[in-house]
Amino acid sequence: MSAHSASVLPVLFISHGAPLFATEPGTTGPALTRWGQALKEAARPGLRGIVLMSPHWMARTPAVMTNPAPATWHDFGGFPQALYALHYPAPGHPELAREVLGLLQGAGIAAQGDDKRPLDHGAWVPLMHLFPDASVPVVQVALPVSYGPAETYALGQALADLRAQGVLVVGSGSMTHNLGEFFGGAREPAPYVVAFSRWVESTLESGDFSAMLDYRRQAPGAQRAHPSEDHFLPIFFALGAAGWGGPQGARPDYLSREVMYSMLAMDTFALSTPAQ
Repeated sequence: MSAHSASVLPVLFISHGAPLFATEPGTTGPALTRWGQALKEAARPGLRGIVLMSPHWMARTPAVMTNPAPATWHDFGGFPQALYALHYPAPGHPELAREVLGLLQGAGIAAQGDDKRPLDHGAWVPLMHLFPDASVPVVQVALPVSYGPAETYALGQALADLRAQGVLVVGSGSMTHNLGEFFGGAREPAPYVVAFSRWVESTLESGDFSAMLDYRRQAPGAQRAHPSEDHFLPIFFALGAAGWGGPQGARPDYLSREVMYSMLAMDTFALSTPAQ
């Protein structure tokens, strides 16, 4: 938690799991609430906003939410009615969105603003736990459909300077995400889920940049953990914003290693540099 007192904010990667995470928080939800409260108390002069990437906003080209009052989008079906009654009324932040657009365009990433974009569940579900009072403005950044690990890392890297300006950069995805196994019945963590998650943790600890970028070939069970990689790519957004793999030596501080429904690893961690 010492990084919270620094002028440069940490970066956060959150596994947002299934929409049920909103009402079934497990141990990960309370851990996020504690971490968010500590960040609010220590951040000086305060939190300007959150810049977040979710796999539930995939766009043909890079895009940034400029909506001043994004709606809560219930972008899922077949879940209990209680989920559809939930709302997360965090404001947007058009000024911060313009700064994000400027940084991306300055890095050669031709991003456009979207003034209609709502908050998808990859944003509002974990933020309900992180900042329950919905008081911190949110700006979402789209995940371009053509991006892989290296391109997503570069997108996050372009926004690294925001951390010194009171902005919390968040990658919201899932450490594992094979929904074909969601209703499998078993509740013990599947062995491949543990193997994949702990490979990622050890790779993050060692700072092995090339191995991480090549995770689909090198990580055990990668294809099963992520039949498609959309839910894993936000980790690279977070790593880029943190400067992980570079001379700063950012390392993960895990908030959770929980596994839900046997196949959803909820690994959540902050990334801070030793100098912080």
